[in-house]
Amino acid sequence: MGIGQEAKELQVVADGIRLVTLRTFANLGFGHIGGAMSVIETLAVLYSGELRCDPQKPGWDGRDRLVMSKGHAGPALYATLSLRGFFSKDLLSELNQGGGRLPSHCDMHKTPGIDMTTGSLGQGISTAIGLALGARMNGLGNYTFLILGDGECDEGQVWEGAMFAAHYKLGSLIAFVDWNKQQLDGFTREVMNLGDIEAKFSAFGWHAAVVNGHDPGAIKAAIIDAKLETEKPSVIVLDTIKGYGCDFAEGVDGNHHMTFTAEQIDNAIALASQRLEASREAASVGEG
Repeated sequence: MGIGQEAKELQVVADGIRLVTLRTFANLGFGHIGGAMSVIETLAVLYSGELRCDPQKPGWDGRDRLVMSKGHAGPALYATLSLRGFFSKDLLSELNQGGGRLPSHCDMHKTPGIDMTTGSLGQGISTAIGLALGARMNGLGNYTFLILGDGECDEGQVWEGAMFAAHYKLGSLIAFVDWNKQQLDGFTREVMNLGDIEAKFSAFGWHAAVVNGHDPGAIKAAIIDAKLETEKPSVIVLDTIKGYGCDFAEGVDGNHHMTFTAEQIDNAIALASQRLEASREAASVGEG
């Protein structure tokens, strides 16, 4: 299969995840739409082959791990896991319901396929480092993937972790920074200007790259390159748009956690359905 065709097929997966995620939000009328939408292409690439896992054995020791440090993006990960077969789509109706198995933020004790409980921003890098270092000590040879928010990188713990991971040469740690340029209370350039994220991680001793975070082919290529780097941890800075693919949330102020009307979400779902059909058609033409 050519790279172009594979990218088209990965886009179909991403568009499918986006549609399921929106349908899941529709049951609530509110949620962390912005940050969930912007990591979907990355999840599509990871769970289409770059992250080793077995949906029938979620606790398999040989699996790769994912730490969704920006735990509020859990709804996108839940949609991905359901499509991958970790649990029935019926479970998605429990999102953010009291006593349910899909809390607003990721919880490894409640949801099959979640490797680490997250949501207290800044702490995910520490747990990911622990997983990566433990795997190396146990000779498992697996990868640990980490997804950070750009606003999360305001936390000093992120940079302490960056220093530690480089010092211990954790080549099996591959991080992503969702550079969607917005955080809970505004745009990062106004709240806390991050500057050049790629250059910062590089200065800390990481292999670093920037890619279009809505281009599955570019994301996959960056992951392949990162896996070739065995002496340094890697970071892939995802140039994204917060709320991408949801017309009433995309790039607007206040889209971190928002309420919406039935009309708004119905329209967003209709547009996502059209987009999925278009990507399926594009992929099928490529196969021909």
